[in-house]
Amino acid sequence: MPTFDAKDKGRYETFSRRTALLTGGMMTVFGVLAGRLYQLQIVDGDIYLTRAEDNRVSQRLIAPPRGRIFDRFNTALATNRRNYRVLIVPEQTPEGLETAMDALARVIMLKEGALARVQKEASGNKPFVPIVVAENVSWEDFARLNLDLPYLPGVQPDVGDTRDYPCGASLSHVLGYVAVVSPDDKTNDKSNDALLDLPGFRIGKRGIEKAFDEDIRGVAGASRVEVNAYGRVIRELGREDGEAGNDVYLTIDQQLQAFAYDRLKDESAACVVMDAHTGDVLAMVSTPGFDPNMFNVGVTPEQWGVLTTDDHKPLLNKVLSGTYPPGSTFKTVTALAALDSGAITPDFVVDCTGTTTLGNHQFHCWRHEGHGRLNLHEGLKFSCDCYFYEVAKRAGIDKLAETARKMGFGTATGIEIPGEKGGFIPSRAWKQATFKEAWQQGETLIAGIGQGYIMASPLQVATLASRIASGKAVLPRIVHSLGSQKQPREEFAALPFAPEALQAVRDGMNAVSNEPSGTAYGSRIVQAEFALAGKTGTAQVRHISKEERANGIRASASMAWALRDHALFMAFAPVSAPRYAISVVLEHGNSGSGAAAPIARDIMLFAEQRGVLDLPTSYPLSTADSSSTPRPPL
Repeated sequence: MPTFDAKDKGRYETFSRRTALLTGGMMTVFGVLAGRLYQLQIVDGDIYLTRAEDNRVSQRLIAPPRGRIFDRFNTALATNRRNYRVLIVPEQTPEGLETAMDALARVIMLKEGALARVQKEASGNKPFVPIVVAENVSWEDFARLNLDLPYLPGVQPDVGDTRDYPCGASLSHVLGYVAVVSPDDKTNDKSNDALLDLPGFRIGKRGIEKAFDEDIRGVAGASRVEVNAYGRVIRELGREDGEAGNDVYLTIDQQLQAFAYDRLKDESAACVVMDAHTGDVLAMVSTPGFDPNMFNVGVTPEQWGVLTTDDHKPLLNKVLSGTYPPGSTFKTVTALAALDSGAITPDFVVDCTGTTTLGNHQFHCWRHEGHGRLNLHEGLKFSCDCYFYEVAKRAGIDKLAETARKMGFGTATGIEIPGEKGGFIPSRAWKQATFKEAWQQGETLIAGIGQGYIMASPLQVATLASRIASGKAVLPRIVHSLGSQKQPREEFAALPFAPEALQAVRDGMNAVSNEPSGTAYGSRIVQAEFALAGKTGTAQVRHISKEERANGIRASASMAWALRDHALFMAFAPVSAPRYAISVVLEHGNSGSGAAAPIARDIMLFAEQRGVLDLPTSYPLSTADSSSTPRPPL
């Protein structure tokens, strides 16, 4: 039996201690691991199971169908149509994106720069994420693509929805358009809608599309998909379709709108047709227009250049955002102001010699030789400037401004389409605050014929015609119903003018159109049952010298377009029982009687003969017709 000396005994004891320490350490480590494992699997097991499930299952938003827009007779103005798209998955292109795109370009036509855009998007995404190569592909191209698909690695055909405007440019300023979400849109959106983060999602940018975007947009659906550790979709586990947006029903008549647009399309112009009693806008046309489908597909730099450099301003809604001197259409306001204040009676007479003198300054009538002796009826009929210089002087600027505001000038009407301007009605206080000068009486004379500082939109001029015709404080509206809910409507109060004063103005407007030598007699409606009563207006855009006035250059069509006068006309019809009101403004049209009045006559006659206000409408009348239930595209 071996024996251990002291030296061996010391070594043995050292080994035993080290073994004990190592064993203890290992037991401690295993104890900690066992404890941690117990915590993860037993104590916190449910938490980590949920997290693992969340990593395996991803919930993704589904864009809902956008609500549609209809006219008063249920004609579709904005719908959703099939959008045939082409996608490409970079990781499925074994020979590279460039080769795959070249092969695709031999099958369908691609836009210039498509390859560079796709490569840029691919560099910022995972290789399995599909990239949109082309949208709104024709059915012929889409069918050809599917036929050649086996020879196009990485290419995927796709079918979705996109906005469609079947009426094109004629309703561009009413409907507006949709386009992709910009960073500013996300910043300014108060709804915090996650839909705005969806790639390619489009929202309303102008017109009705913008004003009711949140209602039309709908509620997003959701798709639950199983993904792997890299985020690649393996399969769809479930789907809940979104809720379609509300349909919008307008007061517009599409056929009247199309007729008015066709009548004005070669001009830089605006036209509004209204129900003189309810304020329903039956037509709202601003020309030239633009094709709103361009913005949905994507406007090229060349197209944008044309839209922004055209001197006729196709992107401007002239009905709401264009403001002009109302010219002689404002003489109806001057007449009402003087009659209401008692400054004149309908029998008040002025002897027009062609000029009115105030101090050392002469104010001219449009008719160089003058009109002779006139009362109010004849003053309106012949649109005599000298008559209304005198009437304005007697009424005063304070009464003119007060009456103008009562007739709808100087403030926005509040119509539902964004971008409306309120025009401008001057006052003594404004003149003093702006120019540090007192109001001059000569400025009152100029205001009396709708010139000087006064500015109004075509919609305000149509509102003026409606108020004269109905005797009520009519305000325009263009949306009748949102989904199945009729939009609230207040009752219009009677205007604070004596019936006799309003009737005197109506009679004068009737004389303008229906009595020989009236300024619009040549543009009258000869059918008695449709006869209109109107008021012409020709608004200066520059100072006219004595020499030019003497030579009649003001009315010269040979002048540069931008130097010609604006042409205006407003009217109501039929004379015997007014129902319709209209205003037409032609930028630099030269003459209200010669240019604007014939166009207004044609549009008004079309509306009356069509019987827009007599045809049965198709607005939704119950929740059974609510657009919350998706319906197939029209």
